[in-house]
Amino acid sequence: MLGRPGYPDHLFELLVDRCGLGPGSEVLEVGAGAGQASIPILSRGAQMTLVEPGRALADRLAQRTVGMDVKIVVDTFERADLPNGDFDIVAAASAFHWVDPGVGYRKCASLLRPGGWLALWWNVFGDDDRPDPFHEALVSILEEKAPQLVGEGGAAAAYAFDTRARIDEIAYTNSFGAVEQRILRWDGRHGPEEVRRMFATFSPWLALPDAVREELLDDVASLVRDRFSGVVVRPYQTVVYLARRVR
Repeated sequence: MLGRPGYPDHLFELLVDRCGLGPGSEVLEVGAGAGQASIPILSRGAQMTLVEPGRALADRLAQRTVGMDVKIVVDTFERADLPNGDFDIVAAASAFHWVDPGVGYRKCASLLRPGGWLALWWNVFGDDDRPDPFHEALVSILEEKAPQLVGEGGAAAAYAFDTRARIDEIAYTNSFGAVEQRILRWDGRHGPEEVRRMFATFSPWLALPDAVREELLDDVASLVRDRFSGVVVRPYQTVVYLARRVR
């Protein structure tokens, strides 16, 4: 989603080392958005088919990938007409929770070549095992102006870290080998306007009355400028699930 940080380099190196991503790889990405994951994958020599249901995002994606080896399909993954058995990797970056699991996982298996890889991942904006002074300062503001937001933002983390459910969904297809979960820890660095744009994409914030949301977004940017000398460093995680097609 526009406004949110991308993904750490070591995620894409994991795809190279574990899944064989490289020159000539045929990669399908589900819910490609504006290309935050697509462009790093393309930079490693892959050929990509990008499925994106949103016309505005698909148009932005097309602009950002001019001259690259891509095909963009504007449709939902469930409906998209895609060639079976053509892909070395089917990937989804913070998007597969929008796909009907009763359809999505079996379709992924059918699209992969034997030995191809399913790679799903989600960003989690926080890490309970590491300090996050920015979050602590923000909570004080929210308690005063929008207490309903305190504790919000955990939905992505809860979904990504529900390991048993994610593994069971993949295993239910009987098409994949053992599912691997990897947790990649990294730091996000943001200036005031970057943080403002990021928080403007979060659903609980979008649900606020316009005046309250704008005031809080201003507060977020001011917090970075005034309390963190213009740059905030926050602990992030990327939760990755990998599975190889075996039948």
